[in-house]
Amino acid sequence: MNYSDIGNKNLSTCIKAELKIEKTVLKRFEVFRTKLGVLYQGNCLEVLPHLKDNSVDTVFTDPPFNLSKNYGANVCDNMPDHEYVIWCKRWLDHCIRLVRQGGALFVYNLPKWNIILGAYLMDKGLLFRHAIAVNIKSGLPIPGRLYPSHYSLLYFTKGKPKTFHKIRTPIERCRHCGGEIKDYGGHRGAMNPNGVNLTDVWSDIPPVRHWKFKSKKRATNQLSTKLLERIVLMSTDACDTVLDPFGGSGTTYDVCERFQRHWIGIELESYDVIIERLENADLSPHKSDDYVEG
Repeated sequence: MNYSDIGNKNLSTCIKAELKIEKTVLKRFEVFRTKLGVLYQGNCLEVLPHLKDNSVDTVFTDPPFNLSKNYGANVCDNMPDHEYVIWCKRWLDHCIRLVRQGGALFVYNLPKWNIILGAYLMDKGLLFRHAIAVNIKSGLPIPGRLYPSHYSLLYFTKGKPKTFHKIRTPIERCRHCGGEIKDYGGHRGAMNPNGVNLTDVWSDIPPVRHWKFKSKKRATNQLSTKLLERIVLMSTDACDTVLDPFGGSGTTYDVCERFQRHWIGIELESYDVIIERLENADLSPHKSDDYVEG
């Protein structure tokens, strides 16, 4: 709506009426609600426009990677490259609009795509924080190329971050003898007892393979709770709001429920898997030894 021709007297009334319409539209998509969050079933490009500007503190996105995987009849994971990039930019524009000043935006994707999307986010004025390499070997070597062993996790903020909690990870030990792997240049005695500073290479995120960690109703890849715990605890405080427009198996929402964060979820296909996960709480989280400061 264009408010430029509306007098101040009627402006408040018009805004309230528009918000009422938006809530009515969103109600059509709503399929599940808890005390902390709400899940919408539908195409994120149809739901996101109805969410309020500057309403979330952190956005985490894990879209389909355009690898021709079968996510269901309503999801196309085999677009021409240029169409895939255009599609990504469309939902990114909404995410930028929705995140509050100082809030965080994370994009989890293949390095091939995140190179392009990271440049786009910088052009849109977001502040680059980190390009994190999440080291998970989940495929086979490709002839004539290096063995691809990591995913890309972009971390941007809208201006100076309002929340950033430093995370420390345990000092690495040999899984066979139990001894420490590094000597830290002879300064081991001066090390922080809570661990070492988290770097931008995450080699401790486990793949989700065992059935106690994932739903048997969804064969496609699922994310570890350890990855989402780290993102959520690093970039938010209790009662902040997290948006994930590609719900998948519901890992983000599960983590938000356990750590008292509000959440907004969108999923086009497997929303029933998410509802079952949140209602039954029958999937175990991966163990995390992260120490969160602040």
